[in-house]
Amino acid sequence: MHHPKLDELVRNDSRYAYEAYEFLFQALAFTQRQLGRNPPEGAVEQEHHVSGPELLAGVRDLGLQEFGLMARTVFRMWGVNSTADFGEIVFNLIEAGLMSKTDDDDRLHFHGVYDLDEALTQGYRIEVTEEAEDAP
Repeated sequence: MHHPKLDELVRNDSRYAYEAYEFLFQALAFTQRQLGRNPPEGAVEQEHHVSGPELLAGVRDLGLQEFGLMARTVFRMWGVNSTADFGEIVFNLIEAGLMSKTDDDDRLHFHGVYDLDEALTQGYRIEVTEEAEDAP
């Protein structure tokens, strides 16, 4: 079921697909678990905060876990072509009151953190051995 506020966000900023916003929420929870910062019910937000680069590491790891070799293609279909795009999505969510930020958070923290093409294909290189090249 679609979240009405996310539907509105996608209508207001059509650069990114609805699924990109959903994925970002999943990536935030994933990153908080990875860093041991799961917010218990009613917890103070500050101690569970994740920085832009930390969130982007979680985005990369979850993307590879969920989509494997297709992660880069999926992100591209969602309108995401750089880490800065994830920053735009985060700040759209913040402005809509669906995500919080600290005074230190800035869109620039998401710019040029890593190259999506490299980050999402690294480790998935197909090695061709000499034996395979010599095979008839």
